[in-house]
Amino acid sequence: MLKLNTAYAKKVPADADYSSQSYHVSMEIELPDGLTPDQINAKIHETFDQLRNSVEAELKGNPVPYQTASLPMENAQNSQQVASALQQKNYGKRNGTTSDAPASPKQIKYLLDLAKMYGVSPDQIKVKFNVSSVESLTKIQCSKAIDELNGKAA
Repeated sequence: MLKLNTAYAKKVPADADYSSQSYHVSMEIELPDGLTPDQINAKIHETFDQLRNSVEAELKGNPVPYQTASLPMENAQNSQQVASALQQKNYGKRNGTTSDAPASPKQIKYLLDLAKMYGVSPDQIKVKFNVSSVESLTKIQCSKAIDELNGKAA
């Protein structure tokens, strides 16, 4: 007996700057003994296509009910696992809004690297956004500062 583990993941931009939504689905099935390499390869592609189609349908708002999925009946339990395994994660959101979410450490580091490259001091950034420290910037404020500095490069 062979076990086939297949997974598909996709990350897409979200509503807020520097945030994303991650979709991931995985499935494990058992393959019968005696399959040829071509049959195994076909099963791998079939399973991967099923997972990819499930994620893409979910992204388009047209989830395929697991009862009508094209998986063979012997994999009905796995198709239920596919339907329950598909998850959506929202990053950078707090209480449904990102307007007051703090900037991430990576975002702040990128801002400070850009500022240094263009001769802008952290104090100038603090004054511009009326904050006590660059680390206290919100995601939106940090994004605006990054955009402004990137505008200097253009």
